[in-house]
Amino acid sequence: MSRHPILKWAQRDDLVYITIDLPDAKDVKLKLEPEGKFHFSATSGADNIPYEIDINLYDKVDVNESKASVGSRNILYLVKKKESKWWNRLVKEEGRTPVFIKVDWNKWVDEDEQDEKAGPDMEYDDVNFSSLNIGGGGEEDYEDDDESDSEDETESITEEQTVSSEPGASSSQVEVKC
Repeated sequence: MSRHPILKWAQRDDLVYITIDLPDAKDVKLKLEPEGKFHFSATSGADNIPYEIDINLYDKVDVNESKASVGSRNILYLVKKKESKWWNRLVKEEGRTPVFIKVDWNKWVDEDEQDEKAGPDMEYDDVNFSSLNIGGGGEEDYEDDDESDSEDETESITEEQTVSSEPGASSSQVEVKC
């Protein structure tokens, strides 16, 4: 049986910031579909304990403009909303929010304050998303030739684009190979 890692989230009118706290994650798989279906799975620890999150986001998202980064302590996902509007909650289902979903108060800004300049941690300045080739453009395979295990390194990522039977619908799946 899989466990749920802590998922922290914050938003702007056009973005959702998702941070999954899971140190030393291995075999990371992220899948985001345009309808808002979000799936995460990985293993962690000496015993390779499986972790999984499977949620329906509040509204539709732009898969091609969304970006992910896998670090040594957490997984960051910037999800681009299909429509620029404030969501009432992270998940589509009404009722009690799952216990593993928390508000990321370090990144949270109220709707009426979002036009003020965000702090540097809000922009993920320390993460180079452009080198990850996430969100369209075909399939790339990045091999890590360096044998070092620096904590500051971002794990190599591959991406698969799949097209569903619906015209214009696609999903993005990211798999990290450690």
